Amino acid sequence: MRPVRCRQGSCNARSTVGWRLPATCCRSPGSVPGQASGQRSVAALHSAATTGVRYACAMTTSFQISRRAQALTSSAIREILKVTERPEVISFAGGLPSPATFPVERMRAASDQVLRDAPQAALQYGPTEGYAPLREWVAARLSRDGASIRPSQVLITTGSQQGLDLLGKVFIDEGSKVLVETPSYLGALQAFSLFQPAFVGMPSDEDGVVVDALDPALLADARFLYCLPNFQNPTGRRLPLARRQALVARAAETGVPIVEDDPYGELYYSGQPLPSLLSMNPEGVIYMGSFSKVLAPGLRLGYVVAPEAVLGKLIQAKQAADLHTPSFTQRVVYQTLQDDFLQTHIPQIRALYARQCSLMLEALDRHFPSQVQWNRPEGGMFLWVTLPPGLDGTALLARAIARNVAFVPGAPFFATLPQTNTLRLSFVTVPGEKIDAGIQVLGELLREALAELPGLGA
Repeated sequence: MRPVRCRQGSCNARSTVGWRLPATCCRSPGSVPGQASGQRSVAALHSAATTGVRYACAMTTSFQISRRAQALTSSAIREILKVTERPEVISFAGGLPSPATFPVERMRAASDQVLRDAPQAALQYGPTEGYAPLREWVAARLSRDGASIRPSQVLITTGSQQGLDLLGKVFIDEGSKVLVETPSYLGALQAFSLFQPAFVGMPSDEDGVVVDALDPALLADARFLYCLPNFQNPTGRRLPLARRQALVARAAETGVPIVEDDPYGELYYSGQPLPSLLSMNPEGVIYMGSFSKVLAPGLRLGYVVAPEAVLGKLIQAKQAADLHTPSFTQRVVYQTLQDDFLQTHIPQIRALYARQCSLMLEALDRHFPSQVQWNRPEGGMFLWVTLPPGLDGTALLARAIARNVAFVPGAPFFATLPQTNTLRLSFVTVPGEKIDAGIQVLGELLREALAELPGLGA
């Protein structure tokens, strides 16, 4: 390819790629006179390793990034997880299921059987809606819990995160009102933010959404109401039965659809599960489920259940995104689920997570100052910590990482008015002795921080 010479005339910059070099290539990147609103410049410097191109001077190539993409930000959790890759770090940060729960041998056998019985079909393109027997399995399982679901209402997605993205594409226009919990799942906020909604944080307390505070003006014109009623990420709280009933009734009165995200519903430590919002109003609730927490997250397999008119639009959006969820993965999961496998597998997960949660609660009781508050979850993978006013979770994280302990500050989980004196702790992947050691370090750091505040001490 013929080199393109810098048109500024004051340098000998050349590019061996077919991009036009802007006349500003000799200027300092980031200060481009006359650059149109909405553009961003990507600097191609001497060490432009990402393109394999070298220039004799600093230049800018004008990639016309959309306003929508400019608003994107990296997940705070994903950035923290980069730090936790160091083996010496005790991490309470990631929302990862315990690898000890992954049914490796059963899935190996399921994979072998799929490749024996239907290798061509498993490796071929498939329908966008998903593998029919797996859709039937999902419908039957939810119907067993009282929801009366038909397979034609089920869409198999490439992880439940894709379901959030599809819902954003189908429901949200720029400026659309979307109601979310306070705080809410960060992955949902990220997925919806791409479509530039107007988030409205619903009043919440230690039990979840305060339904009595949802007046008609707050609900008016909302595209949907998004919530995780079971062992919510990030707080670990569970919405009580009376509030579930009231929330479904209030949404139905005002015509607002509910998006019920339920990846943790099976992970209760004792007693019985509470009925889903879907079972209370199948025509007014879109339900999202996942195999990540009950089998393995690397499968990237989830599902959306919706009224058929809505599901048709979600299917069209998925066709444009990835055609369909991998056929092989769907068949392997379906084979793994046979013979009521989850009936024996999920109780083992519950027992492990209950032990892990107890270890963390005991460590918190031992090591944290009395001024700090935390909840005592009855299921799931997380608990929520509230610091005294004046302390900041992000500032505490910097100190903690210096001591090889990580967690997630609470502020990113708030769509509006972030509460900076909060943090999330995940306990399911950390060995017991490390739970105690990590919480002891955090307790020491909290006492140090409290001692620096006027009028507070350990």
